[in-house]
Amino acid sequence: MSIALKAFLLPVIDKARTSILGVVALLVACIISTKVVLASEVADRIWVNGTILTMDDDNIRAQAIASKEGKIIAVGKKDSVLQLKGVKTEVIDLNGKTLLPGFVDPHGHVMMGGLQAISANMLAPPDGDVTDIKSLRSILKEWIARNQQKVNETQLIIGFGYDNSTLKEKRHPTRDDLDLVSKDIPILLVHQSGHLFAVNSAALKAINYTASTPNPAGGVIRRKANSDIPDGVLEETAGFAALGKLMSRLGEKSGEVFITEGTKMWARYGYTTAQEARSMPGTVAQMKAVANKGDLNIDVITYPDVLVDRDFIKNNVSATYKNRLRVAGAKLTIDGSPQGFTAWRDQPYYDPVGNYPEGYRGYPATSVDQVYGAIDWAYENNIQIITHANGEAASDLLIAATTLAELKHDRQGSTRPVLIHGQFLREDHVEAFHRLNIFPSLFPMHTFYWGDWHTEHTVGPKLAENISPTGWVRSRGMMFSTHHDAPVALPDSMRVLHATVNRTARGSGKVVGTKQRVDVLTALKAMTIWPAWQIFEEKSKGTLEVGKLADFVILSRDPTETKKQILDKIEVVETIKEGVTVFKN
Repeated sequence: MSIALKAFLLPVIDKARTSILGVVALLVACIISTKVVLASEVADRIWVNGTILTMDDDNIRAQAIASKEGKIIAVGKKDSVLQLKGVKTEVIDLNGKTLLPGFVDPHGHVMMGGLQAISANMLAPPDGDVTDIKSLRSILKEWIARNQQKVNETQLIIGFGYDNSTLKEKRHPTRDDLDLVSKDIPILLVHQSGHLFAVNSAALKAINYTASTPNPAGGVIRRKANSDIPDGVLEETAGFAALGKLMSRLGEKSGEVFITEGTKMWARYGYTTAQEARSMPGTVAQMKAVANKGDLNIDVITYPDVLVDRDFIKNNVSATYKNRLRVAGAKLTIDGSPQGFTAWRDQPYYDPVGNYPEGYRGYPATSVDQVYGAIDWAYENNIQIITHANGEAASDLLIAATTLAELKHDRQGSTRPVLIHGQFLREDHVEAFHRLNIFPSLFPMHTFYWGDWHTEHTVGPKLAENISPTGWVRSRGMMFSTHHDAPVALPDSMRVLHATVNRTARGSGKVVGTKQRVDVLTALKAMTIWPAWQIFEEKSKGTLEVGKLADFVILSRDPTETKKQILDKIEVVETIKEGVTVFKN
């Protein structure tokens, strides 16, 4: 072919080739489009006309979301998602409200929360009305009058959430105070921390605590002045033992009631995954009984105490749920309560309120050998361990034991060990957690409830600034989660959010730790995708993506568009578990 002829024909050939390729592309597109249409599912439910925060950094906002058979099948633009609408599809108008992934509880006690739900409310404002010992007694008497039949049947009176730091008297109620309510029926009051207890004389008699009863290891039976006679206030293991004995009066099925009521409470605050962070084989059996009846409205994970029955943990731990329940790992407790002065510090408490010796630093709840043994066992058996450590000395021990276990077993963070609380941390602790791949689950709500108390009494104004140091954690690029530790506080998700962002003390209104505050989106991640990662469930929860569970919470307004000072005024409107509404306000 001549050059001239080629020059004449090539444009024609190229034009034809382009046309053919265009037709082929169009046909392929039609075929693909047809496949999409044919493969498209008809949604069970579609949510539109509101703000949808996916918590997925690549696509943080969407206009609509659809679910089918408990999973997300579409999220994106409204017109595209509505193509999945069928005759029976329910289309929900959000009316400007905000939909997010269901909140994942990184640390709480859902069974004890159920107990709180049916007990006398001893909380201080804004969660209750107890301001002094007189009002405590009055509210207790009102509860008894409303629940007289239950009291007669169980021969037990239970109150939950009193806090000596908020009482006018700045002390715990004693047996003498509670005897004015009842001398005959045992009274058990659980401190808001869950680490201290107040009981009356009848309760002391029922649990056989007398002047000759020694303090148990890791606990204290407080005594009357200049006497060995118990004054009715019990610390740590002394109180836990009393709790177990007195709670047996509620009957074998009481635990089943607690877990059912607890999950209902968690759902009211937008949680679609709850946690029972310290269980026993017996309580796990009660949770299984409820789960097997299909009565868990949300997912529940639990961590049995590693110092009780390790074979039980090994035989029951699982990465998958059965009827919305799974044993996720093991729980270790090193020390106690920071606001109750039982957290184990590296220096004396600043100005502790009570009868404490000079240089008092708190104390460990377990022995050094037990801590080393428990963490080594968890690493050896590739089991996640979550560790309660509040005071600096407790974190020192956690770091030392984890360092040794990591050197021995070389897990490189694969078991995702978790620090629980870490209220009194030094910055070198945070650096060590980063190095050891220990995931911090922090408790910024402390700055709201006890910010002033920490400033004035536990650690003083300088160190109080760094309670629950989310700023230090983020400066190292670390993920973290924020918890409520209910029933230490109500499982109030918006209070968690507000405290993490603002860190304002409820009494003075002062900011406790300006440099430790984070922005709203970061705080939301610490309630959704990061705790989902913490519990190895980031592939199914925490963000709104196709294929993940349709676990949602609907809020009255968009937190990212709300003034941070009023984040706690946002309401949970609805909670949806696997596409089904489990709570609606």
